[in-house]
Amino acid sequence: MSVSHTGWTAKFLAVVRYEILWNIRKKKFLGMLVVAFALATLSLAGDHIVSAFGGPPVPPRPDFVINANVGLGGFGFFLFAIVTAMNTISAEFESGTIVPLLAKPVSRTTVFFGKLFAAFLTLLATYCFLMIYMTIGGVVVYGPQNNLHLVPLSLLGALFSTLIWISIVLFFGTISRSSLMAALGALGVWLGTTIIGSILAVLAGQGWILTYIPGAGNIGYVGEPPQPVGVSVAVAVSTGTDSIGPNLINYILHPLWEVTYYKIDIGGTPPQWIALYSQSLSSIILTSIAVALVYFIGFVAISWYVFRRAQVTE
Repeated sequence: MSVSHTGWTAKFLAVVRYEILWNIRKKKFLGMLVVAFALATLSLAGDHIVSAFGGPPVPPRPDFVINANVGLGGFGFFLFAIVTAMNTISAEFESGTIVPLLAKPVSRTTVFFGKLFAAFLTLLATYCFLMIYMTIGGVVVYGPQNNLHLVPLSLLGALFSTLIWISIVLFFGTISRSSLMAALGALGVWLGTTIIGSILAVLAGQGWILTYIPGAGNIGYVGEPPQPVGVSVAVAVSTGTDSIGPNLINYILHPLWEVTYYKIDIGGTPPQWIALYSQSLSSIILTSIAVALVYFIGFVAISWYVFRRAQVTE
């Protein structure tokens, strides 16, 4: 039994090594680091660029690093999922390398989960680089930072957020066996949840639906109702899977926060915000983590099943 376990582990690690070396040969990992560096630098320098072109001076921001979400937003998580997973399975079918790969004494399950784990390691390495770079950059650009011990929670949240999109990209790539369709299918989901979701939340007052789909989620507020920019003192809180990291940090700092959701009444003059309901921050976090796990496990399970049943011809 131990011999069998050792044999499976060796095969699994061989697949992981194969996938990582393939990513290195194709310059995927290097490309991800370059994109990560560019996005993080833009996040760090954005205020200073605006200030250099006549904008207001940039004050110290002691909470910049813990609010930066490793320098990425929802689109950043989606973009990294596309780069990481769009050709993990589909490229093997497109190039024909799936035939010699499956001809080896390795089960399809081992191949599938070995490739998925390699994608996770690639993503983890990239996000660790981002976390370190944003922490050092935040101190240099915006001065001493508060609560730096909570920064790893941003890394955890970013991984959760991106793994959902990786599972969706993997799903479309496995079903279609096309890297292009993997990217386009996931893009369609992202656009649909972002655009349609915003309309539902603001105008129809049905933003609760966004809590149960991947992405930015519904927007609630701690404190007063939302007001025009420069007047509001309310703190915006997102219920979506993209905000797991920041919400975890806010919960550690403010465990008693209550988040209130609103809809806008466009019939008023001026339009009025109408309170709908309130929810504790802890409930928001638990729900978003549960949603992330359900989507990830569900899409990965479907992709694994399809991959096991796929017919391979030379």
